[in-house]
Amino acid sequence: MKKIVAGPNDAGQRLDKFLAKLLKTASMGMIYKWLRKKRVKVNGKKQEISYVLNVGDVLELYVNDEFFENEKKEQAFEFEEGILCIAYEDENILVADKPSGVAVHGEKGCLLDSITAYLVKKGEFSPEKEHTFAPALCNRIDKNTSGLVIAAKNAKALRIINEKIRDREINKYYLLRAENPERLEKSGKIAGYTVKNEKERKVYFFKKEMPNSKYCETLFRKLDDDGVFEVQLLTGRTHQIRASFASKGCPLIGDVKYGAKKNGRKDFQQLRAYKIEFDFRTPAGELDYLDGKVIVLE
Repeated sequence: MKKIVAGPNDAGQRLDKFLAKLLKTASMGMIYKWLRKKRVKVNGKKQEISYVLNVGDVLELYVNDEFFENEKKEQAFEFEEGILCIAYEDENILVADKPSGVAVHGEKGCLLDSITAYLVKKGEFSPEKEHTFAPALCNRIDKNTSGLVIAAKNAKALRIINEKIRDREINKYYLLRAENPERLEKSGKIAGYTVKNEKERKVYFFKKEMPNSKYCETLFRKLDDDGVFEVQLLTGRTHQIRASFASKGCPLIGDVKYGAKKNGRKDFQQLRAYKIEFDFRTPAGELDYLDGKVIVLE
């Protein structure tokens, strides 16, 4: 039997969702069976799957050891701090300025590893004390795109920021330089559908809906005659800006994958996530203080 005391990052989660994160190798069917058979108790009692955890709840799990992961302490020593440029930070979130050529996650030396290492060093995150939570990214940008990425330091902030992004209450703006700027008017919207090709690691843009396609909208404003645009994402699709501009015959300079001219150098596409606006139209709980805040890079 293992005993777990729910902490701040566990509170607010449904019991079944918490157990699914904690016991990653167990199926939901097994978890529901354990709950029915009283092999999982909360404060000494059987609870429904929909029970919402509170700080201090004591969970007793009569579950085989094989379903518990024991890697967190080892992983804590593998984090590499790397180079981390912080554009904004408070007790709940961190906004990083990611350089081109660095992956947001999934690779050694990625942005998420650097953020996690930084928080471990500051004493704001202790992997060995957490049951299901780790710092997480709320938005993502391509490896070769630079700019602002929001990370949540706690579970409550992660839920709120993800909800606000989903409800379009956080506005994301980019600066880019494109070829053939004369083909686009001074301002407008590029709307259509994208289809992702996993094998080519590329998306294709269509004006009409296609099988497995996703609708996308991008607002743009021309800032000069040399191809500099400000764009705002109204949806968040993979390679949305790159594919949308390429569909107009205006690929981003350096973006050879989407039709830009080769120049003999290994340039990244000229695209930078440079501004984030928190524009809440509904309550944000503990993050209400962020309403109206704007984070801008030079």
